[in-house]
Amino acid sequence: MGSGGAKVAAVYRKLGDPQREVDEEIGHIRGLVLIRQLLAARGAPASELRECDAVIAVCRVRLADMAVRAGAFASAA
Repeated sequence: MGSGGAKVAAVYRKLGDPQREVDEEIGHIRGLVLIRQLLAARGAPASELRECDAVIAVCRVRLADMAVRAGAFASAA
């Protein structure tokens, strides 16, 4: 495989890297937490804050699953 092919293969590995997904999900959760804090500071109803909490909880579960896959990926590499 030539130098160009090696670079393409590296990009595909990077795109499929579970650690990248973990990092993105962490950023997503941080954003959701920030939004929840803003809503709370602006007096949002408790029902809306509970909705935010539920979405954050789902994302945390997804993050935990991603972290397990990323750990398996890293140990296999």
